[in-house]
Amino acid sequence: MSTPQDSLHLDARALKVLAHPLRSRLLGQLRVNGPATATELAAALGTNSGATSYHLRELEGVGLVKDTGEGQGRRREWAAATSSHSWNDSELRDTPDARAALNWLGQHYAHQFAEQMQRWNEAKDAWGDEWVDVFGLSDSFVTVTPEQARELHAELDAVLARYREAGAGDPRAVRSQVHVHLAPLDPFAVPGAPGSQDAP
Repeated sequence: MSTPQDSLHLDARALKVLAHPLRSRLLGQLRVNGPATATELAAALGTNSGATSYHLRELEGVGLVKDTGEGQGRRREWAAATSSHSWNDSELRDTPDARAALNWLGQHYAHQFAEQMQRWNEAKDAWGDEWVDVFGLSDSFVTVTPEQARELHAELDAVLARYREAGAGDPRAVRSQVHVHLAPLDPFAVPGAPGSQDAP
């Protein structure tokens, strides 16, 4: 399966379009499993093809999915337009609708992460020792400035890019997902803010 390896930077409109339960699931399904028709997606997600077609067109309108041109007749085949998406929180501070969409997406992604971790915990006993020793959750602590945090992200992105197709063609390789979540250990201790322990 060929997967695009670029990222789409979302603006306020695109965020509002994506912040919808079915649209988010449709995009995820296409990114994980590759191109599909609206009928196939509806069957996979337990909905109807009419709703699926409508929401695919909404996603297409902001560049998140595309028509592959490979469908037959009215059966359009859809694919994810990019392998990932991103946004800058600072660009959305003054846009209440976008902030609401961003908050929903954050909660949605956190729920998906927790659900995936639970599925692994339930299934891992069936996997060999070589896998259970490398899969799973880990955490680390770093002390960084904003500039260093940005550099850390860039270095992690470069490492992930090197390994994206590292196992391609090897029958022992499995497609795996890596989560990166960088956040302050105490999110309420804002440097320089009144009342913060770091305030002068």
